[in-house]
Amino acid sequence: MRIVFFDVDGVLVHGYHAKPERRICWDDHLERDLGINREHFKENFIFGPFVNEVIIGKRDVDEALNSYFQSINQTIDVERFITYWLTNDSNVNKDLFKKIEILKNSEMVRLAIATNQEHKRANHLMNNLGFRDFFDDIFHSARMGFRKPDQKYFEEIMRHIGSQEEPPIFFDDTQSVVDAANDFGWEAYQFDDVSDLNKSNFIKDLLS
Repeated sequence: MRIVFFDVDGVLVHGYHAKPERRICWDDHLERDLGINREHFKENFIFGPFVNEVIIGKRDVDEALNSYFQSINQTIDVERFITYWLTNDSNVNKDLFKKIEILKNSEMVRLAIATNQEHKRANHLMNNLGFRDFFDDIFHSARMGFRKPDQKYFEEIMRHIGSQEEPPIFFDDTQSVVDAANDFGWEAYQFDDVSDLNKSNFIKDLLS
């Protein structure tokens, strides 16, 4: 039994892929729908407290959003905003899930998720989008306390899953993360579409 990890955004979900031309962005109409300047939000929230605190579990996303809205003098219901975010960031890669179902039914692999994610979206993915039907576990950065491509992120996952007879297989859209995983001893591949599953001979054989 071999463990296979999948990233979320750009892999399991059509979203913020590492390659701009492949992105489907949840915040395209943020200003039109909620009156929030998209670029300001990205620079001052996403690349600020979200990446540096929320995504590694040091700060609750609700509290961080409240602080940001106060800083721009916006009265926005945080739960409504999060619902908007989660709803628009749920473009599931249906073609990939067809392949994942084959892998699951092969009973030759354990499937899990390795992603930079805060707790609420991780829960949304597993329970509301039904990822729990396919994956045994989600190792999201807020749970691990570190984010990819930090080597400590991979160390924390291995602490949870224990030693493996064969290295985990991992598909991620970001090359720097793939490089870090390979440096750690995993078998990692950059992912653009389902054809990239064939980069792994082990996976290719299971799908053939």
